[in-house]
Parts: sequence; structure tokens; C-alpha cells
Amino acid sequence: MENIDVSIIMGSDSDLPIMKDCAKFLEQMGISYEMKILSVHRTPEKATEYAKTLKENNVKIVIAGAGGAAHLPGVFAAMLPTIPVIGIPISTKTLGGVDSLYSIVQMPSGIPVATVAINGAKNAGILATSILAVGNEEIRKKLADFKNSLKEAVSNKDEKLQELGYEAYLADQK
Repeated sequence: MENIDVSIIMGSDSDLPIMKDCAKFLEQMGISYEMKILSVHRTPEKATEYAKTLKENNVKIVIAGAGGAAHLPGVFAAMLPTIPVIGIPISTKTLGGVDSLYSIVQMPSGIPVATVAINGAKNAGILATSILAVGNEEIRKKLADFKNSLKEAVSNKDEKLQELGYEAYLADQK
């Protein structure tokens, strides 16, 4: 592993359809990352060894997606006390991801995990980019350009609504 800024980890390959949004955003920003499937429940030794490599290789941020008990982000936050961890609660069939959200957001004092919305992988990528932008002017500019594009998109939609009216606007969306 060389020059990796962000480690994206997930508990299962079933999380990949959500986690890809994080990777896509980091790619858009030109931020290096690697992606791994790890389970702190099924492969605790492998997860621990991987955490050690992150410290050794100066990875700056960990983004961890997990569903159900969702221990992955919290365990990595405990093993990596000086590396920010962003948790992504993954939606579950039984409780819709609320279980995952509560598991990630209710970390004990001293072991924080920044937490985004259920299935909020893109926001995790944006948050990681914001953290990295603090010390990097190039990333800061790319992030500012992205945020400005959001403003432009809203303005364009409003102009279209004013021009067409709500009924024609809705019909045009179909």
C-alpha cells in the first residue's frame, strides 16, 4: 500500500452497492483510496492486522460501512485513535438501518466515529474530502467547485420551474 489517503472498508460484499458511491466521489476529487471487505466478527485477526498497516502507511481517514450490529467503524476507531473514522450505517432488511445507525453513533466517550446518514456513502466521501482539504489547497478548490455545482443545479431547476410551472415541470421529469 503506497500513498493511500483513505481506506474504505465494509463488513460484507453486500455493502458494495452502497460503498461504491464513496469511491466514485473520491475518484472525482482525485483522492487515493483502497477498498477492503473485512469483518471484525468473522475475521478479527485479519481486521486487526489491516488496522496496523493503516498506521504504518500514514492513511489519513478510514471510512467504514456496516449493517446490523455495525461494529466495524467503532472497532477501527478504537484501534486507530489518531485517524478519523467515518461510519456509514448500511440499511438492513429487519430494521431498515436504524440498528446500524444506533450502533455507529452511540460510541463511548473518547472513541468518536463521525456518522453519516443511512446508506450515505457519498456524504462520507464528501466529509473525508473536507477533512483532507484542510491541509491541501488543490483538494479545497475541487471541493469548492463541487459545492458550487450544487448551487448552480438548484438555481437551474428553479429557473425551469418558474418558466414551465409545476405541472409542466413534473411532466417533463417523466
